[in-house]
Amino acid sequence: MQTTRHDWTKEEIYDIYNRPFLDLVYEAASIHRENKDYNEVQVSSLISIKTGGCAEDCSYCPQAARYHTDLEVQPLMQVGQVVSAAVKAKEGGASRLCMGAAWREVRDNRDFDRVIEMVKAVNDMDMEVCCTLGMLTENQAQRLADAGLYAYNHNIDTSEDDYKRIISTRTYDDRLNTIKNVRKAKLTVCSGGIIGLGETVEDRVSMLQTLSNMEKHPESVPVNALVPVKGTPLENQPRVPIWDMVRMIATARIVMPNSVVRLSAGRNEMSTLEQAFCFMAGASSIFAGDKLLTTPNPAFVDDMAMFELLGLKTRDAFKNGRPANTRIEQEAI
Repeated sequence: MQTTRHDWTKEEIYDIYNRPFLDLVYEAASIHRENKDYNEVQVSSLISIKTGGCAEDCSYCPQAARYHTDLEVQPLMQVGQVVSAAVKAKEGGASRLCMGAAWREVRDNRDFDRVIEMVKAVNDMDMEVCCTLGMLTENQAQRLADAGLYAYNHNIDTSEDDYKRIISTRTYDDRLNTIKNVRKAKLTVCSGGIIGLGETVEDRVSMLQTLSNMEKHPESVPVNALVPVKGTPLENQPRVPIWDMVRMIATARIVMPNSVVRLSAGRNEMSTLEQAFCFMAGASSIFAGDKLLTTPNPAFVDDMAMFELLGLKTRDAFKNGRPANTRIEQEAI
């Protein structure tokens, strides 16, 4: 049984990442079978509840206001629209609804009040609810927890050294501080990164070291392949080789054996065979539905056909229980 560690060195992770491919996949698959129901996949649906007009300058993102893309800016959705999307997602096989807003940070205003209502409404449907809304204060994270939020997504994107090349409008420490605030609210953490940004293998290893050496590993670790969008600074980046995706997933599985490793953005360009390699290497979660915020993604029906072919099954919501809400518990006492 793989021991959970929080003291990985870059050299150790680099050696794992660069093992002979079949050896790497074999070890990751073995650990995956020890710690998880290896043929069970957690299915999430990701919707954009507020699209475009973001003040950030993330080089990969079409939602940044400063880039000239074909994206149509849309205001914050109404609660009823989100509930309708959640119903459709649940009928398609999703057990988690993830809601993303193109904000730099959460503000304490009527828009945030509406997001709180969205969280309550979807939680009442017995679905796990995840949000990705930008930077959060400790109090804002607690408000989301009180509303029934299950997880908060805040990717670190790349290594600390490479970060300034990709984003200049917030710091790496800003990212880590938001994750700390999420932890204080007893929410589960969803945090991973993107490959294909022009980073080095050393950057990928450093990113995995940051995640795996956290005091508590993220419960969910998304591994995204860049989807280049015309009008963004990274529009001409080449497609990430599938072998790189498999190596990242396998390495993440080995250094964070109990985390759910999500095969995230980039699946629309992958064949069923390529995705099968990712599942074999330790991926245990996907986003399903025809869009990932603003970029194309395989439809529910196609994913369910793939699951049947590969002998995979969907994971039930709240399999590991609901996160503890300290404020509610304290009030009960």
